[in-house]
Parts: sequence; structure tokens; C-alpha cells
Amino acid sequence: QVQLVESGGGLVQAGGSLRLSCAASGSIVSINEMGWYRQAPGRQRELVARITSGGSTNYADSVKGRFTISRDNAKNTVYLQMNSLKPEDTAIYYCNVRVPIILTATYDYWGQGTRVTVSS
Repeated sequence: QVQLVESGGGLVQAGGSLRLSCAASGSIVSINEMGWYRQAPGRQRELVARITSGGSTNYADSVKGRFTISRDNAKNTVYLQMNSLKPEDTAIYYCNVRVPIILTATYDYWGQGTRVTVSS
């Protein structure tokens, strides 16, 4: 089992910054990808950013140039630096960790979510 603990959400004015953290603990042998997703009221959960174990990243078009994902493999922690926040970034942000289980199969773990509210 893997446990994910998120932190860093909150209320911020438009144009401000927040940094989310997600620490994974438990029975971890290795972690493939780590990522952040978000879900706004009335909308489906969507990808914000992902990062591989080698450091390759991909971002949603809506956050490119404003958000930066990073990870500390020694700490099994992933971060999301969010700058130039907009009201449309308001959502619950979920951490996702993908671990190998057998052969090429993987399993996704999810955090409990942390709320980000951006006021105009």
C-alpha cells in the first residue's frame, strides 16, 4: 500500500502563487510517473502536469508557462509550483502516483485532494 499526503492548497488572489506538495510513503519499491490532476465544480477531472522518473514532463495547455512540476526521488515527493494563478485555476487538485506491480502493469494511487481557490 502507498499513502499520499498532499499539502499547499489555499486561497490566493489572481496573479499570486502557490506550491503544492505530495509525499508518498508505504510499500514503495519504485515510482514510475507522478502527476497532478484537478477537478473544478461540475467538470471532469483533468490532467494538469505529469513527470516521469527520468524527469520528462508534460503539461496541460492551459497551464504551460505558469506551472512547473518537479519531483524529489529520494523523498518520493512531487511538487507543483503554480504562478500567475487565474480564477479558472480554482479546483481541487489531486496527486497521482503510478507504481509498477508486475511485468508492464502499473497501479495508480490518488491523494485526498487539496483545494485551490483563486479570487479575482
